[in-house]
Amino acid sequence: MKIKKGDKVVITRGKDKGKKTSVEKVFPGEAKVLLTGANLFKKHLKPRGEGKPGGIIDVGRPLSVSSLALICPKCNQPTRIGYLLSKNNKEKTRICRKCKNQI
Repeated sequence: MKIKKGDKVVITRGKDKGKKTSVEKVFPGEAKVLLTGANLFKKHLKPRGEGKPGGIIDVGRPLSVSSLALICPKCNQPTRIGYLLSKNNKEKTRICRKCKNQI
């Protein structure tokens, strides 16, 4: 998966289109990520005793990686991600497809 925890991304589809946020958690098996402050839904909770009152809370749900674009920290533009292998093929680094700098 090309997106990692802590990356800055922009949402390209859906109700939060255009919103810039960071990746909170990655689910590689499902190809989804959890974003901070995006893709929020309401959840109704019943009271569960004295210390836990009920109410309506906002819950973030995972969003598909296909509806995101990484923001390059160098050129500050939404970009695709490429890979560059070292000469001895032991290290693989991510690069920006627009400015060719290492991410």
